[in-house]
Amino acid sequence: MPIVTIQVTDEGVSKAQKAELIKRSTEMLSQVLDKDPQTTFVVIEEVNLDNWGVAGLPALAFREKFNK
Repeated sequence: MPIVTIQVTDEGVSKAQKAELIKRSTEMLSQVLDKDPQTTFVVIEEVNLDNWGVAGLPALAFREKFNK
């Protein structure tokens, strides 16, 4: 019984996009690991941007520094 957790920032991921993530993750596990889609769980966690960092910086500071 695979469980996949996908974390994204809470910046407007739509219901349709979430559904697509669930569908494709389930299909991938079925194809690659021969797992039953009926027993595959996908959890999408939306993380507040204030709680997200990369390269030692809060996400917003990283964007300001590298997306000029």
